Amino acid sequence: MRQLLLFMILVLKKIFTIFGISLFVLNFFNSVALGAVSGVVDNFQVTQRIPTGIVFNPDGTKMFISGMSQNKVYEFDLTTAFDISEATRNSNECNHQPKDEDVVDLRLNSDGTKLFLVGSENNILLEYSLSTAYDVSTCSYENTFFSGAGLDPRSMAFNTNGTKLFIYDQTGNYSVKQYSLNSAYNLSNATLEKQYTGTASETLKEIEQFAQGMAFSADGTKMYLTGDKEDNVVEFSLSTPFDLSDVTKEGGYSVAGEIAKMSGIAFSADGLKMFITDFSNGASDKDVTEFDLTCGFGVVKCIDPTSNKDDVASVESQSEGAKKLIQHTTYPVLNRMEWLRRNSGRVNLTNQNIKFQFNNEMLNALSSSLIPIYFSNDNSNELNYQNSNWSFWSEGTISIGLTGDSESSSSKSINTSAITLGADKKGEDNIMRGIALRFGTDDVDVGDLGSALDMSSFGLTFYESRPRGERRFVDHLIGLSFINSDLINNSGSASTNGERYGEQLYGSLSLRDTFSKNRLNFTPKLKINYGITHLGAYTETGSSGLNLEYKDQYIGNFTSSLGTSLDNTYDFEAGSFVPYFDFEYYADMSPASKQIFSYESNGESFTLENIQNSTHNFMSGVGFDFISENGLTLMTKYTRNQSQNNKNDSFIIAMDYRGSQRSSYAMSLEDTSAELSHNRKFKSFNLDIDSHYDFFKDDPEYGIYIQVSNIN
Repeated sequence: MRQLLLFMILVLKKIFTIFGISLFVLNFFNSVALGAVSGVVDNFQVTQRIPTGIVFNPDGTKMFISGMSQNKVYEFDLTTAFDISEATRNSNECNHQPKDEDVVDLRLNSDGTKLFLVGSENNILLEYSLSTAYDVSTCSYENTFFSGAGLDPRSMAFNTNGTKLFIYDQTGNYSVKQYSLNSAYNLSNATLEKQYTGTASETLKEIEQFAQGMAFSADGTKMYLTGDKEDNVVEFSLSTPFDLSDVTKEGGYSVAGEIAKMSGIAFSADGLKMFITDFSNGASDKDVTEFDLTCGFGVVKCIDPTSNKDDVASVESQSEGAKKLIQHTTYPVLNRMEWLRRNSGRVNLTNQNIKFQFNNEMLNALSSSLIPIYFSNDNSNELNYQNSNWSFWSEGTISIGLTGDSESSSSKSINTSAITLGADKKGEDNIMRGIALRFGTDDVDVGDLGSALDMSSFGLTFYESRPRGERRFVDHLIGLSFINSDLINNSGSASTNGERYGEQLYGSLSLRDTFSKNRLNFTPKLKINYGITHLGAYTETGSSGLNLEYKDQYIGNFTSSLGTSLDNTYDFEAGSFVPYFDFEYYADMSPASKQIFSYESNGESFTLENIQNSTHNFMSGVGFDFISENGLTLMTKYTRNQSQNNKNDSFIIAMDYRGSQRSSYAMSLEDTSAELSHNRKFKSFNLDIDSHYDFFKDDPEYGIYIQVSNIN
């Protein structure tokens, strides 16, 4: 109990901070993002004449070199990934001399079964197939592209999935050309979409003087060009990954004194290492030079996560997910209270034996003290389960949502599934009190490269419905949720992973009144949801140069809604059928939240501010209740939640069962496992049914056990 009180005090303190100050937060991204090359690590001499192009296999254990007047692509083994100090040339090589003698650059497809070469003698691109992945000795010529196209290609690159081709062209004032491909790595029908030639005041030719190499960062937000002018590696930022529509020159890094003539450029998978080839006639022992970077791909500036649409969408998903969780947790309980009052004249709540058991200290405190007090009409702390009139209910929800992309954020596809188990009773004062447990999962797919958020949650809610007249009610609830999130931030060729925990305190107040004519009921209602969520700090793993450290985040939630519902009743021999329609408008007046994070590698910090949901939303729903004569009640509902930039569709199915004096239910929690059991006594035997579910496992275990025994 002491833990719960301390948490609530901390939460309330943070509420005042958020609601009092954060309302005035401006809408901008604040970041400090200066990267740097920390120095030369190693040099490696390629004795086979003049090296130009360089590329690695994905895990960095193989290096491939092309060159001028070289005739062959050479393959090297690396004992340590992306460490050229122990590079050893093996016997594998690909002879391209019959097609073009001078190959200035090379690329591999994503699975290493295709090799592409840039031939400067004939100004062409060559495609070879590799029968063994990443083994150039198995190369076989396939095709020639761009012959006679008027290009002078110096380098080439693909986007992550191979549907875009980029060519660094040395004709005219130089340009980087962007082509779309009909299928991955298929150059046969390449279509020129756009090109970047520099700016009106500074062309690429003026920037580089002599075109050489080209590379992109793993996430496609950075482009790097090498040339002869001032021996600079020039860095550019792309506002949209792998798209030359909006390109900004960030600056250059000089390699003077280290490399005589720059040519090819490549990076390690995490971007903490940069490799540059020297084509000064092969006379230097620095044919390949390895540089260390202080952050992933930070030659001039670190990649700014607040400018990456997938990164922004991932942060937004966590904030939106926390707010949606309050909505998804409170709705089943509010649905239950509306159903109880809608069918109060037809439902006879009979005795159920309901027991709750927890092994968590905080939940045990709730179970042993707050629950009995909450359900007691005489303010005593004694609760006799055997003599209480209880009704047991459950509600399952499946929800599918989509948030479109914006100028700063990628699209998000959201899938939610949850089960809510509850029990309630009506006291002598006609006040309905209950408790509900919710287990839910939210799966969010971000963008197109595989970034995702998988959020599991467990919520405990106390609720109460008080009459204020014959058909007027005040419904309110308060609850606590625990959150566990697994996050994947995938740029295609590199990815990071994180695990984040959180807690949430929430509440809801609903006022409704019903007007009836014949059997048609019209119920206007006003509702307020409020809450605060704490998401703990965490550090990503998986890609050293791109791993981010996230600070604690506090997310306030305050929404108000105005709506109405219509229902009618049709009686049949088997039971009653009650169709209904809901419509609701709600405004999100929550304060904006912010997320502070920094690179683990060098501590450079960024702040993403003004994170908030759509302010205006419309929700409509249609469904029906079926109350049978044998004690089983069914409620179904379809809802559509629509705002300017997103939509969410939900399907709900709920059941209520009126049991007898001879049946009992028990709910228990142990660590992360939940168990629900049901016992029923018949004349001569007992029936026991047990089920369990581990709600925080990636692959949860399910089990149902049935036991029948004689009564002595």
